[in-house]
Amino acid sequence: MSNLFYKTTTPFILLGISTLVACGGDSGFNGSTTTDTQLKALIQTEGLTGSPLEKNNVPAISSPAAQLGMRLFFSKSLGGDKDSACVSCHHPALGGGDSLSLPIGVEAEDPDLLGSGRAHLASGTNYDGGPTVPRNAPTTFNLAGWDEVLFHDGRIESLLKTPHQNGAGGISTPDSAFGQLDTSAGANLAQAQARFPITSPEEMKGFHHQDKNNQQIRDFLAQRLGSFGTPYWLDKFKAVFNSPNGTASQLITEQNITFLIGEYERSQVFIDTPWKKYVEGDNTAISDAAKAGALVFFNTPANGGAGCSSCHAGDFFTDESFHNLAMPQIGRGKGDGDGSEDFGRFRVTGQASDKYAFRTPSLLNVEVTGPWSHAGAYTTLEATIRHHLNPQQAIDNYDINQIAQSGVQNLAKMQTNTQKAIDSANFEGLNLNLTDTQISNLVAFLKTLTDPCVKNRQCLSPWILDSTDTDQDPNGDQLIAKDSNNLDL
Repeated sequence: MSNLFYKTTTPFILLGISTLVACGGDSGFNGSTTTDTQLKALIQTEGLTGSPLEKNNVPAISSPAAQLGMRLFFSKSLGGDKDSACVSCHHPALGGGDSLSLPIGVEAEDPDLLGSGRAHLASGTNYDGGPTVPRNAPTTFNLAGWDEVLFHDGRIESLLKTPHQNGAGGISTPDSAFGQLDTSAGANLAQAQARFPITSPEEMKGFHHQDKNNQQIRDFLAQRLGSFGTPYWLDKFKAVFNSPNGTASQLITEQNITFLIGEYERSQVFIDTPWKKYVEGDNTAISDAAKAGALVFFNTPANGGAGCSSCHAGDFFTDESFHNLAMPQIGRGKGDGDGSEDFGRFRVTGQASDKYAFRTPSLLNVEVTGPWSHAGAYTTLEATIRHHLNPQQAIDNYDINQIAQSGVQNLAKMQTNTQKAIDSANFEGLNLNLTDTQISNLVAFLKTLTDPCVKNRQCLSPWILDSTDTDQDPNGDQLIAKDSNNLDL
């Protein structure tokens, strides 16, 4: 990851899945130079190459491990009550997420319906009229690019903060004390995170296994998969791990399962963007509006920009750090404060300065990974950008209509809860002047960070199981996702 940690001296504005950039100031044009000349100079200063990671360092989707990982990713057998799978919240055709502000994990009305129309059973456990999961589903796209932390609060964290060495120094997880090695975390950050959705009652574990701790539910699900009456899974594990005489108890383990899921996730590398082509020398790869937006994004305020790259740094567009931007707090929350708040990174570190702070997301493919913010409060890139022009005004005038039909809870508490983040001494938001044209240009620039493949169902097909697949689990537990029109996703 080229120069991931380049930062200007002051963090200004953030943007993305957890938070989104808003940038102010002049467009950055200088009459004595061309736009391309200015941008090329900024690209050189930022140390950008256009390539956030090397594709030859990650598995191809065609590899045996990624292929088996995909089948596990789409398997409801790994849901405690067999009504959810990893793909329930992270489908490639939905931007590697679920296109919802907040996810519906277990106890959905129709477990196979993903995206718009997915709803929680009224008879479900702890039903309160809305989504059961308190945070927006992060995209799995380019997960292999993360070196330091995963999840909105970074609770999966590499203990060796050297690019492309994640795991070599060990990984800290919720199963270990903060900053302490989890000896069972696995080979890399992807495997470490794959071990945790199945431990969450709301996401995959369900509410009929509360007698099992984290490791017990992992082992239970592995044993379930290995004890099925057909050789379907065992034959595949034997082939992938080159162990023709291996038994189910030897091969179908929680460590092997999560390793394989991690390999499937790490194969989701989508970085062939127009911006990459521009950085590599094709001046026609992006529009004039996008170039103007890039100048605002990369220039410092002193040079007519907003220093957005101080936090969205490098080719991966993130500093992998945590910032409080007072994004709207909606949904169930994480149980903090009065129960409807979410203290973010503070929940992991216990440091007061981390309260209301969330991870800087990567901006690659951000166009398709909405709704945006840690709670999915904004449904357009423009609205998310405008939040940063004046956070107080944005919260005072928040448009509830954009998510009113989704049944998200605690909308009446949103302003009170979010005001606490705004009033925090650590709040990093800036009130910047940004014209409508600058906002439009910034959106245009952000869209140049989209790999065309993620908007093309045929291009994504190698990563998706659908009804045409002839090698499905004979137990019928593969989740063949459909949309609200009953069509394959």
